[in-house]
Amino acid sequence: MRTIRIGSGAGYSGDRIEPAVELAERGDIQYLGFECLAERTIALAQGEKLKNPESGFDPLLEARMQAVLRPCAEKGIRIITNMGAANPQGAARVTAAVADRLGLRGLKIAAVSGDDVLDRVLRDGDYALLERPGTVASLGDSILSANAYMGAAGIVQALGGGADVVITGRVSDPALFLAPLIHEFGWEWDDWDRLGKGTVVGHVLECAGQVTGGYFADPGYKDVPDLARLGFPLAEAAEDGSAVLTKVEGSGGRITVATCKEQLMYELLDPASYLQPDVVADFSSVRFAETEPNRIAVSGGTGRERPDTLKVSVGYLDSYVGEGQISYAGAGAVARARLALEIVRERLKLTRVATTETRFELIGVDAVHKGGLCADPAEIPEVRIRVVGRTQSLAEAVRIGNEVESLYTNGPAGGGGAWKQARQVVAVVSTLIPQDKVAAAVSYEVT
Repeated sequence: MRTIRIGSGAGYSGDRIEPAVELAERGDIQYLGFECLAERTIALAQGEKLKNPESGFDPLLEARMQAVLRPCAEKGIRIITNMGAANPQGAARVTAAVADRLGLRGLKIAAVSGDDVLDRVLRDGDYALLERPGTVASLGDSILSANAYMGAAGIVQALGGGADVVITGRVSDPALFLAPLIHEFGWEWDDWDRLGKGTVVGHVLECAGQVTGGYFADPGYKDVPDLARLGFPLAEAAEDGSAVLTKVEGSGGRITVATCKEQLMYELLDPASYLQPDVVADFSSVRFAETEPNRIAVSGGTGRERPDTLKVSVGYLDSYVGEGQISYAGAGAVARARLALEIVRERLKLTRVATTETRFELIGVDAVHKGGLCADPAEIPEVRIRVVGRTQSLAEAVRIGNEVESLYTNGPAGGGGAWKQARQVVAVVSTLIPQDKVAAAVSYEVT
């Protein structure tokens, strides 16, 4: 049975670059996917594009392309990525410029757009919000962006058009890896079983190092070797939708049934009903089996008819956050840190800093587990306080960090390493839009 090999070159925007180069040079792959786009990431990218129409794509795009374009071009590896974020066309132009600098001629670079539905949601305004009461219109003038999760169709179109590099905006994460399967094997758009199986492969690959031991390791319980040289996964995907998951021989990390199971369950609400633009995938029958070390066979999984709607991530300007931190060490560190928190708490009241939400915590004592887990806090040799508050203006947010910093000379003995910041909060909320209101568009740059 015919197979293709697809590598996962990144699992988030700031991911390591060397494992992708390793896949390109030694992975014997035909496709290399980079999943670099989160919901908040694209909202921030839209904000950058508003400041500069030539920006709005992933900040590491140029560095990644500089690293992988040559080995991929030499080996005929096709690159698929959502690093286009808010500006796929701009990302394609930058990629073409990198190719020119490298002396690579004849590369065809596709930009897939159509996910930006801001004009439509602003015009209609009656789309209900999913995470809170209200409609898109209730967000008023604070809306920054609206991007629909498109499926694999635009990528498949670009591959069919001969693209060597495909750069998208917002598409579903598994679609980056499902698209080459549809293109190579000629799967029909209503072959729900194969589309579901392909989504299994895509979902396992999309977070890169998480399936080779990253976000898995727990010393003494779940040991993973050589995490500093963690190798990213690749899939030997077959025409029937089955696959074998593996990594470059000699690379760091470990791929096992357990790492695959953890990744399969990542970000799922209902494993039997994983809503995707191209299919409703059912992971409940997926099976993993180790055929040899670092080779995991994937079978099972299926799918049902795709939803009539697409999820839309709406980014909006929500509020401001002010934050301050300072550390205390040595004898009585926790007692001094608690006194510092009480001082700041009282100062915010006395100076009438207008907050809508606050947190006062001791990092290392109760920042995660409220109430604390330490039997004897007096034994803790160092601790760091954190005060954070939400406000409706930047000026109010700045005052929070200032009060923490003033502990240097107006608080307990021995404070050090003070840090403060104030920033605007870009929040994300979701809505649904009919599938037929969104269409992919493909344009090309040729070197």
